[in-house]
Amino acid sequence: MIRTEEPAGQRLLNLLRGKHLMLASAESCTGGMISSFITSIAGSSDVYSGGIVSYTNQVKNRILGVSESTLQQYGAVSEQCAGEMAAGAAKQIQTEIAFSVTGIAGPTGGTELKPVGTVCFGFYIKGKIVTETCLFAGDRSNVRRQSALHVIERLLELVSVV
Repeated sequence: MIRTEEPAGQRLLNLLRGKHLMLASAESCTGGMISSFITSIAGSSDVYSGGIVSYTNQVKNRILGVSESTLQQYGAVSEQCAGEMAAGAAKQIQTEIAFSVTGIAGPTGGTELKPVGTVCFGFYIKGKIVTETCLFAGDRSNVRRQSALHVIERLLELVSVV
């Protein structure tokens, strides 16, 4: 019998379960897509506590605690904002692990400095914040899908060393 590798989402849930860690999310440009993907896997409630879809700056500020100065100085699509979003999700939902996604999925909204496809990620891993920015190609759907896949893969990497 040929064994195929376990899907990334299931591997992530198993990794979190094995380490007794709970996950939270803060999504902007993905609009809850990643949370939906995670919760579509049976047993996800063992490790996924919940998430916040923070599409507006007001929700990023009031619910997740992203500072007004961060939003004014760097904008919602920034690593600074993504880091504060992830930390805010972990704090509000009371988990050890959290991720955030904020970006420009398109087709409009891009600028020369932040073109369509620019997506910033934040990862809160037991008190430590890791941020990064990716530039994805394709239409809105593709940018969102690539963002979701990126989150799962990076969480696998970051949580595995905790």
